[in-house]
Amino acid sequence: MSEPIERECIEYDVVIVGGGPAGLSAAIRLKQLASVHKRDISVCVLEKGSEIGAHILSGAVFDPSVLDALIADWRDKGAPLDTPVREERFAYLTARHAISLPLGLMPPLMNNRGMFIVSLSNLCRWLSREAEGLGVEIFPGFAAVEVLYGEAGEVMGVVTGALGIAKGGTSKSTYTPGVEVRGKYTLFAEGARGSLTKQLLARFGLEDGRDTQMYGIGIKEVWEIAPDRHRPGSVLHTMGWPLDNKTGGGLFLYHYGERRCAVGMVVHLNYRNPHLSPFDEFQRAKLHPAIRPLLEGGKRIEYGARAVSEGGFQSVPRLAFPGGALIGCAAGFMNVPRIKGIHNAMQSGMLAADALVAALEQGHCGDTLRAYERGVGTSPIYEDLKRVRNVKPLWSRFGTILGVALGGFDMWTNQLFGRSVFGTLSHDKSDCAMLQPADASHPIVYPKPDNVITFDRSASVFLSNIAHEEDQPVHLKLADPGIPLSVNLPKYGEPALRYCPAGVYEIIQEEGGARFQINAQNCIHCKTCDIKDPSRNITWVPPEGGSGPNHVEM
Repeated sequence: MSEPIERECIEYDVVIVGGGPAGLSAAIRLKQLASVHKRDISVCVLEKGSEIGAHILSGAVFDPSVLDALIADWRDKGAPLDTPVREERFAYLTARHAISLPLGLMPPLMNNRGMFIVSLSNLCRWLSREAEGLGVEIFPGFAAVEVLYGEAGEVMGVVTGALGIAKGGTSKSTYTPGVEVRGKYTLFAEGARGSLTKQLLARFGLEDGRDTQMYGIGIKEVWEIAPDRHRPGSVLHTMGWPLDNKTGGGLFLYHYGERRCAVGMVVHLNYRNPHLSPFDEFQRAKLHPAIRPLLEGGKRIEYGARAVSEGGFQSVPRLAFPGGALIGCAAGFMNVPRIKGIHNAMQSGMLAADALVAALEQGHCGDTLRAYERGVGTSPIYEDLKRVRNVKPLWSRFGTILGVALGGFDMWTNQLFGRSVFGTLSHDKSDCAMLQPADASHPIVYPKPDNVITFDRSASVFLSNIAHEEDQPVHLKLADPGIPLSVNLPKYGEPALRYCPAGVYEIIQEEGGARFQINAQNCIHCKTCDIKDPSRNITWVPPEGGSGPNHVEM
């Protein structure tokens, strides 16, 4: 028998898994309330990225009202909110034209005035400094890979991943075992499709009675554009071309900072055609006559991609369980038509902190934070998601043209009358179950990259500043290594070759036949493969802590 691993154990009152906006907001609020109550509450944040912000990616147009509630003097403290939205435009794209949609037809909740265009990576770095100033201990480069449970089945903390394990599973000279990080309560703020969150959902039945979670993939580039084409504060959202009417999604362009333009695309992952490539659809979209001139003469400086939760109101799971809770995008708080979730993520972290402090004040430990669930149910998060709950189902059922029009009508009825003529619509099958066979779908021929406006995957991944120790176990796990070639290739043309925006998956032709190859060192942690694989054969788990992209301005 192998000897049991001796791990260091560190104990805190509250352990937070994930250094994004939700986790950091929870940490800050905990320390603020601890000061008010004149008690010591120990808090730590575990972040799998090499630093706070390294794995953060969002559009992002940010609603600052939640920051007003968290840090009222953020303006005096130099928060990186420098570009207010000054003009906005919605457009429907055809292959050659951009048809502007009247802003007067948009429900008030779609108005972006008063919002700020931000780099969420930079905002999280600023929040982390605020948290550390309050006494929060932040540990970047530590990926949580296992949940610790007590004798009664309650969550007691997490175990961080070991360092120095070779690809074959043997220990290298640099081997260091993981650390047990125990807490009276643990908050999971892993973002969309978190590896531990998936386990918790199943163990505690948190999705029972809820709709299946739906996802999109958000792909983003940061450009430095020509001075004469830069309009700080300008926001453009599009739908339509190059996506067909049955495929949901759209483009966004946000002008901010010093000649910066965030250019990105969200593609709903319930698309049917296995030949579709979200990455190539995004590259093609930049060639549109309304988009290309803005980028000509500019320089692409960063690239990344991330899955986003799109199920909304119907798909929010139960949030609390013995010893812990889900906050932020781990719970799926994104508002789909607004393409906004940061404000809800931050507010959920604050609400969880409120419930935690009350529980700790009463001497509780390891119980279920019912007060947190009640708090979310009476908060602006609930109303924000409820008003738009039918937009995604209508879009999925009726396509972009009719579905979005019906979604707009539904948002207006919710705005004016507080109810919907549709009630609450359910989502269809999960994203991975939506693919049609390849021979029943039309092939898509994408233009070759020009390396000026459009680029290939390898050049794009380079701009994600990836750092992976190559001699480590592959973190993309196949339940059955034979399925990619025996099932996915003949039936679907192996869609992993196309849905992955980083070229992680390849089929190599050799003398002895074809071989499915996983280039794990290319992974930019979008988690699309964990969602879209039609055989549900791929599981994403964190690689060695500190691995992955190192985003600067995303």
